[in-house]
Amino acid sequence: MRAIWKRELKSYFQTVTGWLFIAATLALFGLYFYVYNMYYGSTDISSTLSAVTFLFLVTVPILTMRTLAEERKNKTDQLILTSPVSVEKVVLAKYLATGTVFTISAAVMCLAPLIMSAYGNVAFAKSYVGVLGFWLYGMTCIAIGTFVSSLTESIVISAVLTFVFLFVGYLMTGINLISQNGNMITKILGCYDLTKHMDMLMQGILDVSGIVYYISMIILFLFLTVQSIQKRRWSMSSKKLKLGV
Repeated sequence: MRAIWKRELKSYFQTVTGWLFIAATLALFGLYFYVYNMYYGSTDISSTLSAVTFLFLVTVPILTMRTLAEERKNKTDQLILTSPVSVEKVVLAKYLATGTVFTISAAVMCLAPLIMSAYGNVAFAKSYVGVLGFWLYGMTCIAIGTFVSSLTESIVISAVLTFVFLFVGYLMTGINLISQNGNMITKILGCYDLTKHMDMLMQGILDVSGIVYYISMIILFLFLTVQSIQKRRWSMSSKKLKLGV
């Protein structure tokens, strides 16, 4: 598993994908940080982090589209299906490699409160709880992208579908507001509201239910990814059995 993680992480930095994701994320964060926090003197970085999350609708699909789709296209996914390493470990290693790229950019953002503290008082607890919410949201988006990548062999379709999944989750709060009193449909759809708990964390509220929600979503989509690969393995085994007969 560790070898797969190293190989996947190395591949991100041997191509432009990993560098582009980090550069785009930090560039937008730096722009809003300068305007909101340095120019206007705000000590709250929640607005800056919220502005960056919208960028995930574009950057996360690009980051995750090759995770499993490209291997399926090149037929190298058969190595996964016949590997002595379990499918669960392969999926987890690929997810952690992608998550590491995102975590690097999030770690750089942790320096922002320290920079602001040189110019005044900063609520460190509130700031870092906000960064935690931002990181959990990003890791959840990556888990969704990993799952979508396992469904198709086309990296373009993978990127488009991931964008759709993330876009719906991003707008779910507004969709639920259509019904003021709430009904069964809006309650079910509300389970896929990806930004609700992040907003609570960015306000400096250590929402335990929000943390549990994001961890549960990550586990759910990684589980679905494993099942998607296992289904393909079963289909291949059945086809070989029919050919043998």
